[in-house]
Amino acid sequence: MNAVLDSSAVLAYLWGESGGEAVDGLLADPANACLVHALNLCEVYYIVRRDHGEPAAQIALAGLRDAGVVVCEDFDDELWQAAGRLKADVRKMSLADCVCAALAGREQADVFTADREWGAALDAGICSVRYIR
Repeated sequence: MNAVLDSSAVLAYLWGESGGEAVDGLLADPANACLVHALNLCEVYYIVRRDHGEPAAQIALAGLRDAGVVVCEDFDDELWQAAGRLKADVRKMSLADCVCAALAGREQADVFTADREWGAALDAGICSVRYIR
C-alpha cells in the first residue's frame, strides 16, 4: 500500500500521541511505502524545533528516515498545479495539505492524517483519506 503522511500524522507518531500507532503499523509493514512531501516535513521540522529545539528536530528527521519514511522533494509543474487547483477550489485546506493531497493523487495513495479538515479533499475526489484518530 502507498501511504502519504501529513504533518499531523508524523507528529502523532513522533510524539507517541493517539493515532501514532497507526503510523507505526504502516512503517512496520515492508509492503507499505510511506511517503511525506518535503513541504509537510518542513512543517514537522519547524514545529519540533520550535517546541523542543534544533537537536530534537534533527533527531526527529533522522528517526523518520531510519523508520523508512520516503521524502518526496519534487515539486514539478504537474504536482504544484494540482495543489494549486485544489487550493483554489477548496479554500479551507492549507497549501501544505493541498500538496499532500496532490502527492497522494499522483501516487494513488491514501493520506493518513489526524486533521479532520480533509472532508473537502474527499468531496473533490482528489484522494482517499484515513483518519488515524
